[in-house]
Amino acid sequence: MSRALDAPRAANLDPITIEVIGSALSSIVEETGEALIRASYSTNIKERRDCSTALFDSQGRTLCQAEHIPIHLGSFIGIISHILKNHPVEDIRPGDAFIGNDAYAGGGTHLPDIVLAEPIFVDDRLAAWTVNLAHHADFADRGHAHIYQEGLRIPPIRLYRGGEQQKDVLELILLNCQVPRERLSDLRAQMAANRLGVQRFRALCGKYGADTVLAAGEGLLDHAERKMRAGIAAIPDGTYRFADVFDNPEFDDNLPISVEITVAGDQMRLHFDSPPQLRAGINMTYTALLATVYYVIKSVVDPTIRPNAGLARPLTVTAPEGTILNCVHPAAVNGRIQTCQRVSDIIIGALAQAVPERVIACTNSSCVVATFVGHQPKDGALWVYLETMGGGSGARPTKDGLDGVHVHTTNTSNLPVEALELEYPLTLMRYELIGGSGGPGRFRGGMALRRVYRADAECRVRLDVSRIRSRSWGLFGGLPGSHGGVVAGPGVVFERDNAVLEPGQWFEVITPGAGGYGPPTERAREAVARDLAEDVIDATTAREIYGFPSRGDAT
Repeated sequence: MSRALDAPRAANLDPITIEVIGSALSSIVEETGEALIRASYSTNIKERRDCSTALFDSQGRTLCQAEHIPIHLGSFIGIISHILKNHPVEDIRPGDAFIGNDAYAGGGTHLPDIVLAEPIFVDDRLAAWTVNLAHHADFADRGHAHIYQEGLRIPPIRLYRGGEQQKDVLELILLNCQVPRERLSDLRAQMAANRLGVQRFRALCGKYGADTVLAAGEGLLDHAERKMRAGIAAIPDGTYRFADVFDNPEFDDNLPISVEITVAGDQMRLHFDSPPQLRAGINMTYTALLATVYYVIKSVVDPTIRPNAGLARPLTVTAPEGTILNCVHPAAVNGRIQTCQRVSDIIIGALAQAVPERVIACTNSSCVVATFVGHQPKDGALWVYLETMGGGSGARPTKDGLDGVHVHTTNTSNLPVEALELEYPLTLMRYELIGGSGGPGRFRGGMALRRVYRADAECRVRLDVSRIRSRSWGLFGGLPGSHGGVVAGPGVVFERDNAVLEPGQWFEVITPGAGGYGPPTERAREAVARDLAEDVIDATTAREIYGFPSRGDAT
């Protein structure tokens, strides 16, 4: 029978030892992350790096998370508690590995993010957990009215028991996947990464002693709490509010969302309001909301705070249950990243009133996702390809915004064009920054991207986009960025977010630009006039965004 190791108090450890062990823990999660990426098979993980790794203590508290995808913390912080609730510690053995993805019974945030968690035993006692997540780009061509349409729901169950693979569990999972070969290979990569994490953590305990390592973990949590409290205390006390609208092709109206942030001493309370959850895939679970809040507050208050459970102690996060920002079963959640992005920006909008020098203008507030599914022309094999696109990042107090980048809670890479066209029957006809798409200001917002896809074989595409009916706001007189959009080529018809592509047909995706910071200078207005004269932007854009009534007035 096993039991958890109790973490000793950190009071007797010197700060240098705590810092050295903290750096070692961080190196473990970074190394396991690279091992996962290099061992994976699918383009979404090996090229786009849509994965994350972390270490947790025996109680399920985050010790450290690699610098991968912030929203993945939402899946991590839920799964260990679900495991411990359903599986007593004395029944957990070395070599066990748990798999899960469910948003309601597994601590996840959406079903493609499959988490593998493996206990780490030291001296026959549970000392920690090594955890990783990979986005399995498989559950495509599905509905999003509720969670049952979105893919296979996996509560935290054993994929390995005492080092032995549970073949029936694996077969059940693979049977429900569209591309089982990719899933099997990526799951093996996840297992290999976790085993590396077990080895490295045990080696660390062998070097310093398990009691010292666990005490250092407690010290790291306490240190993160102290730094967060000190950072919050430096923000003026008060209540700060901000509201925005959320738009998406899955519904017709712009939905209002808002936040109220109260700073009192060294504590911060964030309360969110939004409409009731929808029969659409844009709802967020509470853990997704927490992950979003932790990322933004850490970034604004003190980016040097270690990403562990200690930073959450001074924060209180609330939102009414059954709403878009805190949904309950059986709400669909597949596109929750769009909502997380908008939540990130409204938090920044509220904090801009308190610490304007620490924040940026509104980013593109989106994570444009294109998911393709079809059959390979040469052998008829089913293929699924997912990619996410960057856009503009908000202008900064002293610099222009970044162009064509992923922002906030997503942090994936672009798939190289050569890899895309080699592996899938698709051709990328254009890939470019869009001049004039960043909001003018004393500092310009980041520019958006344009991507034009041509199908070389019949396939279906689904687009998950936002900021198509709204624009990213500027700060302190900065002007908004351009909105996103989709242009269908001849013969292509989108039914809301879906379209069937025949060979040779194409469509264009335009991601949103970002807001500017500070009132535009005369030089900025001259740049807009030049873009208009050179047809970089059209007259409608110049009129609606930049305030030019006509081409003649602009030039």
